[in-house]
Order: sequence, then C-alpha cells, then structure tokens
Amino acid sequence: MKARSFFKYVEIQTKAASMIPFVYGTLLAFLRYQSFKSLNFLLMFVSLLAFDMGTTAVNNYCEYKRARKKHGFGYERHNAIVRDKIKESEAVAVIVLLLLIAISAGIFLFLNTDYVVLLIGAISFMVGVLYSAGPVPFSRTPFGEVFSGLFMGFFILFVSIYIHVYDQNIVSVSVFGHNLTVGINVVDIVSIFLCTIPGITGVANIMLANNICDMEDDLENKRYTLPIYIGRGKSLILFKYIYYTAYIAVILACLFRILPYISLLFLLTFIPLRKNIRVFHGEAIKRRDLCPVGAEFCPDECKSDYYYYYSYRMVTS
Repeated sequence: MKARSFFKYVEIQTKAASMIPFVYGTLLAFLRYQSFKSLNFLLMFVSLLAFDMGTTAVNNYCEYKRARKKHGFGYERHNAIVRDKIKESEAVAVIVLLLLIAISAGIFLFLNTDYVVLLIGAISFMVGVLYSAGPVPFSRTPFGEVFSGLFMGFFILFVSIYIHVYDQNIVSVSVFGHNLTVGINVVDIVSIFLCTIPGITGVANIMLANNICDMEDDLENKRYTLPIYIGRGKSLILFKYIYYTAYIAVILACLFRILPYISLLFLLTFIPLRKNIRVFHGEAIKRRDLCPVGAEFCPDECKSDYYYYYSYRMVTS
C-alpha cells in the first residue's frame, strides 16, 4: 500500500480531533499539578495515534462493505479502498497492525501507571471498535455525537492528565479478594470535566456537521443519525448551542480559578465562530469542485480529492 493511500485510508488529517485533547490535557497536568512524565506521554501518544488511525480504518472498511449507494457523490472518491483499489487483505492487515500497536503501547502504559488507565483504556477500545463495527455501529445511530464527544473530548483529555498524576489520588482503584473499591476526588473530577467541555462540544460538532451534510446519503445507506431523527432545522440550532456551551464552560472555569484568566482570550474566537455558524445555517453542502484558491489554480492533490473542501452556500442572510 502506498503512503498516500495509507494516509487517505486512516484519514490522517482528522487526527487533530484526538491529538488536540491529548496536548491540552498534558498542558493542564503541567499547569494544575506541575507534573510531566515523558515516558507515559510517549506511550500514550503512540497508543492514541495508532488507535485513532485504526478505528478510522475500521470505519472506512465497514462503510465500504456496507455501502448500498456505490455511485455518485463521495463513494468512488473519498473512500481510499475504492479510489486507490486497495486489496481487502491489505485493508484488514493495516487495521490489525494499528490495533496491535495501540494495545501494546497501552499495556506498557498501564504497567507504568495503574488500573484506572487499564479500565478506561479497555472501555475506550470497546467503544472505539463498536463505533464503526458490530451489528449496530454507534456511528449509525443518534448517539454517535454523544459517544465521540465524550470519549474523544473527555476521556482522552482525562487520561492525558491522569498518566502524569496517577499517584496523586485523583481516582484510585483497589481490589481486595472479591471486592472492588473505587475512590474519586470529586473536586478534581468536576474541575477536569469543566475544562474538557470545549473539547467535548468541538468533537461532537465535527460529527454533527458531517451528519447534517450527509443526511440524504445517510438515509440511502440506512445510517439513522441524529439529524435524521430531529431534522435539519433542529440540528442546526443544536449545532449552534453546543458551541456556545464551550464559551460558558471556559468563563466558569476562570471564575472558579480552575483555568488562568488569560484563558478568557478564548472568547475572542466567538466573533468568527458566529460568522461561520451563520454561513453554515444557510445550506450546508459538501462539494469538491470548489477549491479555496480557485478551480484553475487547484493543486493536484485537491483535484484528486486527497483533501476535502467544504463549501457552504448562503441562501439566507
């Protein structure tokens, strides 16, 4: 498999959705707890990146196998298996290799920390696989935004903090015979959760926006996502208020001195955000025939649909 096909298959450009919470959590661990453990950081980076790429590959493979609509917009061009004629054996081999790397690094991370990392890692692994595979994948249900937001926005950030402070009793798990005891520092957990809300809302809205744009194709492929159930209008309203929740969370975190006041600079992004939301509240359509630099100047990788270009045409002011 060529490198370009591999990166397309695992959608490398989308890995920012997991890497940003990871980096954010690491910075919070250093800022709030003055702790940084380089080996744990490296192990989690390898495990997280490999797992994220692996689950994306699982999703693309399952969509390839389940697709009912095999012509028209998207299918022939955005699925690397079809576009680059990747053999099924190669596609499966990549999935197995990436998941083995993720599991191996995760086990070493557990051995270097404690059972909390093992427990959260095992649950995340199960949800990550069931998100795309299984008889009823989460991505094909109205709960896709909830699972992606919580597990990528909260759990990744929490673990990225915890691996540096596992010895400070934020969460403790002990096993004595047949008894399992779990201890939680409520103040720390609530504080961390408040800090993760921007990540949760951001990841959830990535999926919600994608599902809004894909409603027609999703119906044809029997993917009954949240916008299918509540409609485009309510989905667009929900999209707006999910983003607004992030700003409220940052303000509260600063008021309670969980985050430094300099974090309020985040509020400056509210102006361009509102502008983009108004544009999105027009008619959200995915198109690949428009390029930010103009069709006649469009680079080869754009013409070959290696990158996605989203164009939102305004029909209302």
